[in-house]
Amino acid sequence: MLRAAVGDGWPAAQVDAAAELLANSDGKFPSGARKLPSDLVSAVQRERLIAAMLRAAAELGYRQATVQDVIDRAGVSRPTFYEHFANKEDCFLAAFDTTAARLRDRIDAAADRGGANWRDRLRCSLEELLHFVGHEPDAARSLIVEARAASEEALLRRDGLLDYFSACVDTLVRERLPEAIDHSEVTAAGVVGGVEALLYSRLNKGEVAGVDSLLPSLMYFVVLPYEGHEAASEELAVALG
Repeated sequence: MLRAAVGDGWPAAQVDAAAELLANSDGKFPSGARKLPSDLVSAVQRERLIAAMLRAAAELGYRQATVQDVIDRAGVSRPTFYEHFANKEDCFLAAFDTTAARLRDRIDAAADRGGANWRDRLRCSLEELLHFVGHEPDAARSLIVEARAASEEALLRRDGLLDYFSACVDTLVRERLPEAIDHSEVTAAGVVGGVEALLYSRLNKGEVAGVDSLLPSLMYFVVLPYEGHEAASEELAVALG
């Protein structure tokens, strides 16, 4: 996970050594000489702060979380925090951008695994989204819940993420389902907004256990405006066996 976060600018052995140092030192780099490049140490510290920001925002709420809360969870010093970020909002926006980019990449890759059929591509995408919410609730909550309460800039970035997925759905339907009942961009936006609203409710209540079970219902909801009730009901029938 650390290698994926910091990128491939360093040999895998060095990233593994950084992870081992952290594991053997209660999550903190030990003081003194390190046989690691300083830029790698800096990149790792930044990623730890981003992860800590996601955790603090999820546990305390963005508005209640402080820079000290992030520092405590990251296990770094205050000067280290300010080497990377100007303030709490700057850190949160970096965490949002990093997480949003990772989610986009994961869902795009999942859609490709679905092949040529539009419903298969959609199903794989929703499966990946639900897996993300269920296994990374802190990151999901920051994207879907806390961004609304953070700042105007965070809200704009959240809206941009929704617009991205709306465009993906719209393109998918136009290219893979030309006979769709509706080809409106508004419909695609409504579909994505409905999925986001359901996940917002679950995350806001802390009800993410078993979120994968929502897939048939979400498939019904998304297929309905494009292929009608009978076709959408096939997704529920598959779930019922």
